[in-house]
Amino acid sequence: MAVKLRLMRMGKKKQPTYRVVAADSRSPRNGRFIEIIGTYEPRQDPSVIKIDNERAVHWLQHGAQPTERVEKLLKISGAWTEATGETVDAAVPTAAPKKSKKQLEKEAEAAEAAAAPAEEAPAEDAADADPADAGESNEDS
Repeated sequence: MAVKLRLMRMGKKKQPTYRVVAADSRSPRNGRFIEIIGTYEPRQDPSVIKIDNERAVHWLQHGAQPTERVEKLLKISGAWTEATGETVDAAVPTAAPKKSKKQLEKEAEAAEAAAAPAEEAPAEDAADADPADAGESNEDS
């Protein structure tokens, strides 16, 4: 029997959570499985990955083939290194904190406000430098 480590979709519509399962490769995605190895919640910030490394290593040593996504999750949890002995880059990508639209707008306004005084300062200096020109224009009126 060909065993795969793969994700099984759970949760509500538009709010997925996944179970990492060991399943027969011929069974459907959300069908029969052999064992639940862990969970993956991608909608949390940052994503939550809970994997039983001992069981994952067991299945990998017995020939289970992980899908691409599960392989990445196993590398993050450390089970992949235990099973294969491969060294994984220490620079595992971590999600930067997401900013709301309001925060982005505030930052944009702050940047504009910082740039605006710098632009106005030379104009004021030019007005101060030519008071005679300003006086001449008033005399004509």
